Order: sequence, then structure tokens, then C-alpha cells
Amino acid sequence: MFELKVVQDDEIKVLLNDLLELHGYDFTDYSKASLKRRINRLFTLDRFPSFAEFRYRLMHDAQYVRRFVEQITVPVTEMFRDPSFYKTLREEVLPVLGTYPVIRIWHAGCATGEEVYSMAILLKEANLLHKSLLYATDINPEVLERASNGIFPLNQMKQYSENYISSGGKQEFSSYYSAKYDMAKFEDSLSSKMIFSTHNLVSDRSFNEFQLILCRNVLIYFDRQLQTRVFELFTESLDNLGFLALGSKETLRFSAVAARFKAINAKEKIWRKIA
Repeated sequence: MFELKVVQDDEIKVLLNDLLELHGYDFTDYSKASLKRRINRLFTLDRFPSFAEFRYRLMHDAQYVRRFVEQITVPVTEMFRDPSFYKTLREEVLPVLGTYPVIRIWHAGCATGEEVYSMAILLKEANLLHKSLLYATDINPEVLERASNGIFPLNQMKQYSENYISSGGKQEFSSYYSAKYDMAKFEDSLSSKMIFSTHNLVSDRSFNEFQLILCRNVLIYFDRQLQTRVFELFTESLDNLGFLALGSKETLRFSAVAARFKAINAKEKIWRKIA
């Protein structure tokens, strides 16, 4: 029985260069510790006998490149994750957004879409969905396709329902989806206000002006330099007095754009652009 090796730091640099040069994926400013952990997990999981074979697959097999990107970039997500965050959106952010004639919201790094559907439900219950557009972007086209379908495992609905109720939801959560076999399909009235598109936070620029940007539990995988570039992108993309929401372990404090924002709810990591 052969012993699987570990991909070394210099080999990871080679892989990252190949991915950028051949496929256009730029991971060079991602957190080195996180990248190394995820790459070695995939290397072990797929039982490559050598680094050379691993590299060859990534250079020449487009389908395997998609698998690699999905494994490296997909964060853990769920509907109404951190219910107190969504309760704050209900009570402190949506009433302000309701004063706009059109509401544009960007979910950056949306992964499989659970948070986008959570937002659509919030907007519907606040009678704001009809004048809203939800832009959902991710570097990974595979997860975007799954997100656009609005289909999630039925066995997750119990947890999602509990999160929804804790966030202040008043309806029957099951009224938003139909169950078939072991899957739940969310109603088309929610997805009709969503626009799904690939977007690379590392290299792509602003594409609209938004009243709210959510990028939760994505930046923890980026190093400080890349975080700075992304914060500048979000600042450029936000309307004056627009809102920015980050994940529980992420912060604007100490960033180059911190002075341009005011904390609306420091505990829930929600800021408002003031300059």
C-alpha cells in the first residue's frame, strides 16, 4: 500500500500559477494556511500517487479544474445562518432600504445560494421583493447553477425552519417550498428577482451600484492584501449610505476604508457607508 504524500509549499505555488495562467483562476492572495489545508485534503481524497499526476489533471482536465475550484472555494452556508443577523436586517436595515424606489442587493461569494433565498424571503415579508433585484455572484459556475435551481435537501429544512423562526419569521417556513422525494424546491417568485453570474472578487471590478452588499464568511480565506482590495471594491460598489454586511469573524476595523463606514450593529458586523 503506497503512502500518500503532502503537497509542499513550493508545489502549491506551481499549482496556483498553472491555474492562473491556464484557467484564469487567481488564488495567489488567498490565505496560505487555508489553501494548503484544502489542497492537501483534495489531494488525499482523490488518492493521487504523486504531485506530478495531480498537476497534470489540473493542467489538462477541465472537469477536474471545476472540482478543484469548488473544493477550494465553497464556504459552509445555510439558510438564515446566524438568525440574530437576519433579525437585525429585518428591524434595522430593511426599513431604510424600503425608502428606495429600487433596491439592489449583492451577495458576493453566494456559494449554493442559501443566503440569497433567505434574503428574498425577508424582502417578501417586508413587501419589498417586488422592487428588489438580488445579484448573486461566485467564482464557481458549478455552485451558481445549483443556486439558481433553488433546490435543497429536504432533510435540512428542519434546521432552516428553526433558523427562520429565530430570525423573526412569522409564516410557515414550508409555505415557501414544495417537497418532492428528498428535495425541497423554493417557489419561483423568489428566484424571479435573482440574477446569478460568475464574478471573481480577486480580479473583476464593480458592475453596479448597490444599497446592500453581503459577503459573509468569504474574506476569512483571503490574506490581508486581498481583503483590502475587496473592501475597496465594495466601497466603490456601494451607494452613498449603503450597507455592508460581513461574516461573524470578519471586520472592517483597521482596514484602509474603515473611516468611510459607521458601524450600525458591531455585533452582527453590519456597517453603513458615510463618505
